[in-house]
Amino acid sequence: MGLGMDPRFDLSKAYWIVAAIAGVDPNKGSVASTAWAKFVVDGDLSYQIDAREIPRGWSTGYVPLGRSSPYEGPSQPFNSNGVQRVYQLNASLADWAFQLTKNTNLPDDSTLQQVRAGYPTYPNALQPPFVLEGDDLAADTFWLGDLLNTWAENWISYWTVNQGSFAMADFEDAGVGQALRFLSQVGRADQNRLLVLRSASDYTVQPQGQTPAQFLASENSGGLSGFQEALNDVYQVGGIVVKKLSSHWDTYANQIPSPASLSTGLVAP
Repeated sequence: MGLGMDPRFDLSKAYWIVAAIAGVDPNKGSVASTAWAKFVVDGDLSYQIDAREIPRGWSTGYVPLGRSSPYEGPSQPFNSNGVQRVYQLNASLADWAFQLTKNTNLPDDSTLQQVRAGYPTYPNALQPPFVLEGDDLAADTFWLGDLLNTWAENWISYWTVNQGSFAMADFEDAGVGQALRFLSQVGRADQNRLLVLRSASDYTVQPQGQTPAQFLASENSGGLSGFQEALNDVYQVGGIVVKKLSSHWDTYANQIPSPASLSTGLVAP
């Protein structure tokens, strides 16, 4: 918000790329994989009842604002109860970025191979790092474990009415989305030019043979399993898009790119 409101800059046509690490759902990707998002869902704004006191039959103690039980219908608007719950990004722009980077060869190493070996029942988690499309759950709590991962999958499906699919768990994206909404309302930015790219520094679920508590202890003592590799990959993938936008600024300043512009040769590679 501070940058966007600074009168020294005209950012009304700027593109914004969130490029950072996250935890990856092993159902969707592998450690050091990177994902372009189309939806960012707020995972904090909710009611919560301690799991030890929830009614029999409830799968979680998280309850959407405005409702009395988990995932209770009918569907709510993305802006509900006076707050923004879902940030729907420009899907065409996200698809363009994905098409531009999907064949990027992300490096593999023995560390990543060792980490992946702990997830033998998750086919996508066993793959070497790759670029995918998948959505973000933004929350200030560093959560982990099978049950909360299922909650995250269901939470994104609930709030996006099954349009979104959980892939990455992170912290800041809802705040960035809200700032750009405010800046767009006063003509200082264009929220349709926001891209969110997250690279997996670790998994959101514990490896085989560990409990969630043991997984937490190992991450606190040994660090995030793919931290450096994730940083390298998000820079590599994001850099492709930054270079494309900047090298063809005469076009992209006034025209937001789409997958069609790649197939028609509107802008040279």
